[in-house]
Amino acid sequence: MPELPEVESVRRGLAGLVVGARVADVAVLHPRLVRHQPGGPAAFADLLRGAVLQAPRRRGKFLWLPLERDPAGAGPAEHPDRAEDGAEDRAEDCLVVHLGMSGQVRVLDRAEPVHPHTRVVAALEDGRDLRFVDMRMFGRLDVDELVPAPDVVGDTVPALASHIGRDPLDPGFDETAWVERLRARKTGLKRALLDQTLASGIGNIYADEALWRSRLHWARPTETLPRAAARELLGHVREVMASSMASGGTSFDALYVDVNGESGYYDRSLDAYGQEGRPCRRCGTAVVREAWTNRSSFRCPLCQPRPRRARV
Repeated sequence: MPELPEVESVRRGLAGLVVGARVADVAVLHPRLVRHQPGGPAAFADLLRGAVLQAPRRRGKFLWLPLERDPAGAGPAEHPDRAEDGAEDRAEDCLVVHLGMSGQVRVLDRAEPVHPHTRVVAALEDGRDLRFVDMRMFGRLDVDELVPAPDVVGDTVPALASHIGRDPLDPGFDETAWVERLRARKTGLKRALLDQTLASGIGNIYADEALWRSRLHWARPTETLPRAAARELLGHVREVMASSMASGGTSFDALYVDVNGESGYYDRSLDAYGQEGRPCRRCGTAVVREAWTNRSSFRCPLCQPRPRRARV
């Protein structure tokens, strides 16, 4: 599943390609990708048609592009959820993208062949397409309202993303508050790392990598972790994410590519995730794969011993 570095790679790509582009038309080729949109595919297309795409933003794994409307008010239909009041009282809209497990956002010339897993096409006035490709269709697209951010005065986020915390690379991330909230939980470390209300954007890959660097087992009880160790763990989360972004993210197959269709190559630098049976780069012990909830965790059994009291 694409995590923060992969979503950030997509955001950066869109920032250089689509800002200021107007959506001429929208084709929803499969309704599942817009399954949460009030009013369905027709409402989604109406809300997006005629809008001008603004600089993309991101919080955790949510990516959004604010939409600029014509001042005259001509164009998209009213949002089905909204009260019927004056245009000046309406909240701004944005196009929200969540890649799910296999989502891709591609910017292509309209003459390019359409991939068979293309689900939604936004035709831009300049002759290009913004295409949303998703083989497994766990991703989603929504035209959503921008609402005041719960943690930043004057900032806005999509209503869909208002419940999640800032990510560890956000300049406004409160490290001290994160450490205290982490230690107040009574759960396993990996479960806490993946809790998007604590810190957004951390997924299975980068949790395993940060835990390996910190020599911590994924089932270590959060309440037993000293503050200094928690800060060290957070530092490793930031390190692996920054390194991954510099490599364009992690691509194990063709399911994740950036807006230009290029794969990331951070998989070559992974120390724990997906390394089952390979020698630990630190001590030489074979890395093991263990079942964790409905996923897998990878660790070095020597560097990351199981705690006497484990919390899953």
